[in-house]
Amino acid sequence: MSVAAGFTDEEIETGRKLFAGEWTFLAGAGSAESLPPMQGIEVAFAGRSNVGKSSLINALTNRKALARVSDTPGRTQELNFFQGGMNLRLVDLPGYGYAKAGRAKAAQWTRLAQAYLAGRASLARVFVLIDARHGLKEADGGVFDLLDQAAVSYAVVLTKADKLSAAELAARIDETAAGISRRAAAFPVVFPTSAHTGAGLPELRAAIVRVMRERGS
Repeated sequence: MSVAAGFTDEEIETGRKLFAGEWTFLAGAGSAESLPPMQGIEVAFAGRSNVGKSSLINALTNRKALARVSDTPGRTQELNFFQGGMNLRLVDLPGYGYAKAGRAKAAQWTRLAQAYLAGRASLARVFVLIDARHGLKEADGGVFDLLDQAAVSYAVVLTKADKLSAAELAARIDETAAGISRRAAAFPVVFPTSAHTGAGLPELRAAIVRVMRERGS
């Protein structure tokens, strides 16, 4: 099993303090031309529609409505940037893989993601969110391909982990780790989380702190 572990008490506490600070909406970008200038360190969140990206961002930052939560799949069509302390930005990518969105929407998402990933020197890591109840899907593989080709480091976060029993979650973690084991840019650790219970959030915050330190922040 390759599950998030090994973070020090100091990293956990630093992550808690960082995410307990002030967070504000910075900008929304629907095209390459409207992306905000590169600054500081960016950590992005990608995932299928309704996987819980906005809920996770709100839980990480201890906010109820920093990121807009919608029950309508495919509603978010822009990259949303949120500014925190220590020059850290969180980026909420539009959801992908919504069946009714059609090919045009899928192509639009790919173009926007490619525009963001290409040469974005401030982007330190992408966390790809997977619904723990359903596991990896075909659409996720396409996103992994995109990130591998762009040579952007990414890690998998399992959302809604509280919906599974301990045995089911352990099996899902193993399955997910095996699914990304041969991926060129994949970080070989899976982060099980729950925005509802808060499980796994301290480790995810600590992982972001570690990424920032690796970038010299």
